[in-house]
Amino acid sequence: MAKTFEKATVLNFKQMIDYAQGGVVSKQVLKNSAGNITLFSFDKDEGLSEHSTPYDALVEVIEGVVEITIGGEKFTLSEGDSVIMPATVPHSLHGVKRFKMLLTMIKG
Repeated sequence: MAKTFEKATVLNFKQMIDYAQGGVVSKQVLKNSAGNITLFSFDKDEGLSEHSTPYDALVEVIEGVVEITIGGEKFTLSEGDSVIMPATVPHSLHGVKRFKMLLTMIKG
């Protein structure tokens, strides 16, 4: 089973993940039958190509700037911004600047 973060402790997500030059880093925060929460960091110009998932997903930007395309519509998010990517709708992410995000996927 993948390692997740310790429960019943204070977590500072911004400080708990570093950037990788020219890459993407992910750390699983929590995973159970209801869904999962994953912490990501993306270097500038890194991202995820267009894909879809069977679940709604909440993106919370905790640092930097990302352009997210959902169903062909572009959104620019920066620290403190969030967006819900609806289930089955194609979406992609592109780092305008280096960015960190928390992704929460809820099954059902």
